Amino acid sequence: MSMSFDRRAAVKRLRLLVYTPKSEINSFRNKIEETFACPILPNHVECSEHNYGGVVCDVLAPEIYASRRVMMYIHGGSFVGGSRASWRGFCARLANKSYSRIVVPEFRLAPAHPFPAAIEDMQAVFRALFTEEQVACALDSNTAEKPAMPEIIIAADGSGASIAMALLFNLRERYRACISHVILLSPWLDMSTDSPLFDGKKMYDEVMWGDSLHHSGLVYTYASNLGNPLVSPLKSEKELLAGFPPVYIQMGEKEILLGDAQKFKLLMESAGVECTLDVWPGMMHLFQFADDYLWETHLAIEKLGKIVSETGGRPSQVCIDNKPRLEESIKSDA
Repeated sequence: MSMSFDRRAAVKRLRLLVYTPKSEINSFRNKIEETFACPILPNHVECSEHNYGGVVCDVLAPEIYASRRVMMYIHGGSFVGGSRASWRGFCARLANKSYSRIVVPEFRLAPAHPFPAAIEDMQAVFRALFTEEQVACALDSNTAEKPAMPEIIIAADGSGASIAMALLFNLRERYRACISHVILLSPWLDMSTDSPLFDGKKMYDEVMWGDSLHHSGLVYTYASNLGNPLVSPLKSEKELLAGFPPVYIQMGEKEILLGDAQKFKLLMESAGVECTLDVWPGMMHLFQFADDYLWETHLAIEKLGKIVSETGGRPSQVCIDNKPRLEESIKSDA
């Protein structure tokens, strides 16, 4: 039995996150900001601004967090919209539930900055964040032994999942080794022209349309590049997935993207990668962002928190603090 209490309002809200052929870019971006920006953060989460690798980021720190764990969150928005401000409320709730600091980069958006600009920004942020966390672990070490490695979690939703996977594909082994988990919410995994969502039929659910996925992809990159694994992760070869950290996918039962997620799970498992597909009955695309209208949203975020704090990877030292470790981010790449 569904726990939803205003499904219609939830769908109306979530549709604002999907860029359609009829959308005007500035209007699309403004509606996201007006609807999702959160002036007051919940749960006493503190927000500070840091520069990682030349990219401005939010650093969200709850009152209690694991001192050696940090999450890097790549927001969705159909490649053309969204910002750290409009994702701040959601990420603050996730930070509180997962007992983790969360870094939310303000990466460049299409069409002014098409593929691979967002991926380049993510690489710069990750390298700088990795270096800062390494230094922090070394400073925290009280023994002559080799300092513990930081635990980094990569999380993303919607179109951000494509960028997150591209980041992981491009990371060197020494960077990948510190990633304990990859979390994807309603991921966009296949924007190629041979996707079943673009076979001429009208494919849609309550929130998402197949032609919206295709249109957003064409704004992000050129048509012949849509099958590139850096754009459509479902097109990746097994060799590219070697050594991948565990992947957790959370999405709704009603999504037209569910078929792609099921194929992706099989692809990951065939490459020896642990992949969990968590499908929520009766839920729609990006239901996690309708907290004002769906009880399931709160349960889903709570579950994400448990995935991170209980099964995210190596045990982390807990620190009762809500200040960044270092006063200034390390700006040079490792």
